[in-house]
Amino acid sequence: MLHHLVFLLGALLVAQEVFASKRCYYQDGLANYRWCNLTEVPHVPKDTVTFWLTFNQIRQVNASSFPLLEKLLHLEIGTQDFPVTIGKAAFRNLPNLKTLDLGDNKILHLDPDAFVGLSNLNALLLYYNSLNESILEEDYLRDLISLEYLELSYNHIGRLRPHRLFYHLKNLTVVNLKLNHISTLCEGDLDSFQGKSFSLFILNSNRLYKSISMDWAKCGNPFKNIMPGTLDLGGNGWGVDKVKHFCTAVNGTPIEFLQLKSHIMGPGFGFNNLKDPDKDTFAGLAQSGLLLLDISRGGIFSLNPYLFQTLGDLKVLDLNNNKINEIHKEAFFGLKSLTTLNLSYNILGELYDHTFEWLPNVEHIDLQQNHIGIIARNSFLKLKALKMVDLRDNAIKTLPSFPPMSIYYLSDNKLLSIGNQPMRATFLDLERNSLSNLGDLYVLLQVPDVQYLFLGQNHLSNCYKSVNVIENNQLIYLDLGNNMLQLVWNTGSCLDVFRALSKLEVLHLNNNYLTALPQGIFHGLKSLKRLNLNSNRLSYLSPGVFPESLKILHVSENQLLSPALEVFMTLSELDITNNRFFCDCTLNALRESLNQSKVALAGSENDTYCVLPPSLTRVPFSSVALDGCNEDELQKPLQFSLFVFTSVTLIMFLTAVVVYNHFRGTCFVWYKTITGALLKESKQAIDTNAYKYDAYICYSKRDFEWVQNSLLKYLDSQYSEKNRFALCFEERDFLPGEDHITNIRDAIWNSRKTICIVTRHFLKDGWCVEAFNFAQSRYFCDLKDVLIMVVVGSLSEYQLKKYKPIRVFVQRSQYMQWPEDYQDVDWFLNNLSHKILKEKKVKKKLSVLEMQTVWTVS
Repeated sequence: MLHHLVFLLGALLVAQEVFASKRCYYQDGLANYRWCNLTEVPHVPKDTVTFWLTFNQIRQVNASSFPLLEKLLHLEIGTQDFPVTIGKAAFRNLPNLKTLDLGDNKILHLDPDAFVGLSNLNALLLYYNSLNESILEEDYLRDLISLEYLELSYNHIGRLRPHRLFYHLKNLTVVNLKLNHISTLCEGDLDSFQGKSFSLFILNSNRLYKSISMDWAKCGNPFKNIMPGTLDLGGNGWGVDKVKHFCTAVNGTPIEFLQLKSHIMGPGFGFNNLKDPDKDTFAGLAQSGLLLLDISRGGIFSLNPYLFQTLGDLKVLDLNNNKINEIHKEAFFGLKSLTTLNLSYNILGELYDHTFEWLPNVEHIDLQQNHIGIIARNSFLKLKALKMVDLRDNAIKTLPSFPPMSIYYLSDNKLLSIGNQPMRATFLDLERNSLSNLGDLYVLLQVPDVQYLFLGQNHLSNCYKSVNVIENNQLIYLDLGNNMLQLVWNTGSCLDVFRALSKLEVLHLNNNYLTALPQGIFHGLKSLKRLNLNSNRLSYLSPGVFPESLKILHVSENQLLSPALEVFMTLSELDITNNRFFCDCTLNALRESLNQSKVALAGSENDTYCVLPPSLTRVPFSSVALDGCNEDELQKPLQFSLFVFTSVTLIMFLTAVVVYNHFRGTCFVWYKTITGALLKESKQAIDTNAYKYDAYICYSKRDFEWVQNSLLKYLDSQYSEKNRFALCFEERDFLPGEDHITNIRDAIWNSRKTICIVTRHFLKDGWCVEAFNFAQSRYFCDLKDVLIMVVVGSLSEYQLKKYKPIRVFVQRSQYMQWPEDYQDVDWFLNNLSHKILKEKKVKKKLSVLEMQTVWTVS
């Protein structure tokens, strides 16, 4: 046991040494000694430029720790495991050092002469070192005449009265005192900074002016004769009164950017204990020339009138992450120079005509992540300088009116239609809405100069176009991914959608349930370079289907068995991973041709594998070796004759199959016409006395449009005189005011048959499933086959059998599947008509499951 323990410890030490050796190295001027368990500074070459010593165990640095390193510019010696002592003249041999990082040592002991000789130092980082105010009040930094950046955040500094040596630090422009304990800052405290211009002065998250009994008149202006540039005072927990007093105190002090985020101004939502800012809150900044104001992350509920009236120079106003629900008239009065307004992550519900008044030069308005559902017509129209509005993730149902802009962000809303609102933009983001009509794309392509159009993750499943695509459109990027274009093209609608997009370069059609690409669908895409067809159901790609300009093709996660070689040979990049390849000699030839060509295969080799034959299942495509694929066969006369005979027979058979496959709809019509003429077929008489209706059509309300266009127009006698059936459906035949379950029961018992159109919406509709249950109960009562189940769309057996009534039916009877190819629709409707007329007695005894179903319904 001891032997094994010693062996394990030895192996651990060896592994640790190997791991450390990868970190502890010198290369090309970089000495990387992080995490090396060092207790003292190691020797490094004289040409070292950057020296990293963080995450070690060095306890002391003194004058002998470093040899003369004249080229060293950057030194990190922070985050040691123990308190660190920096001795006298510890860095005297580093005369050209520019950056010194001593941060995160938890406890740092500094000799008064620790920084002697660092006259070229630009940046000194002393954060998180438990330092107190003596670091500023004494002359530790007297030799740092080139210092520009002083980092003192996360320390224990309790007051801010810098030593007079700071008069001589002419280059100091950035001071970070975030997360210290500075409680007051009054006039005279910063006398050593008199006349200085800072670019950034950070006092974020201190305890500044926390005392309730603060005498503001006596305190005066702490930044008198100082130009703080960007002044960060956020996180100090200031309410309206403190903000007002501070702005009054610094009256006249030039401030470019005032940051007050993480404040406690405003009551929030549903509270009244804190005040919203008013017209006097920022009045003291009238003479400061303020350009940027950040009052985000607070509880402001209402923007009151004339709130920013004194900030005439302001260009950027950030109000994100408050609780703003009301914007009063004149709220933005005086903001004549404002170009950017951020109101994101608030709780705005409506935008009125007056909401953005007094913003003549605003260019960008961010309103994402609110609850906006209603937008008045003139909310944006008067903003002539507007270039971008971000309305992502709201509840907008109707497209607002905008002036001509460059960018529209309207994703994650509830838009049902584009409508006829005039637009002018180059970038339109309409992802994740509820658009269902592909005809809206034709409308959007009327927008002048539109180049980027995002319509992914909508519900595009039908097409009723009112206009055609303009020939001179500028579209170069189109995203139609995650829709249902297969349903559109199944009906033969909108096959010209891409015909006029001659400048389009990128097209996304992923996740659209595509089983085949309509012939000529990409004609007109003369500039297409990249096409995304991932995650569809494509099993075949015909040669010539893609434009010659195409260079990048993604067809991963489809059902390609044996793709044709010529389809891919003009590409420069191809992704065919996660398909269902049949690994035969044809695919072997494809693999070899791709390897010899310039086509780059995307994705991992392990994601491109065989599915068939069974002996090669899950074998990577690149490692399949097929014997006999390259053997030279002797052309014997008998073999040649057999080849000719087989070829002719096969061609004739395939010709017949292709003709039937492509024209089977026409063949069916001819068949019905000829048989009707020769046999003088007469339509079967319908007994109209037995039932009020021939059939009751049960479907989800969300599928009504499809049911009407696909079934009612071709079967119901009230739609056309040539139709023979009296059908019952909810929108027309249910009695208004009658109980819905009573209407369903009457429709089922007054109809010869019940036809249930089962879709994804049907399975989620409780009334539909209940109607299916009632129809099935009649089946068991009358012992007649009175229930016809039609499945539309891609629903698996598992999805159907999750519902008990449907599971009982599927186990007992066959259901009908709506055809994917529109040529088979006439045959399907003929078959459905026969089922409506056919009377079939049922003699089967009820199973226990069926008896439970009948008992549940009754």
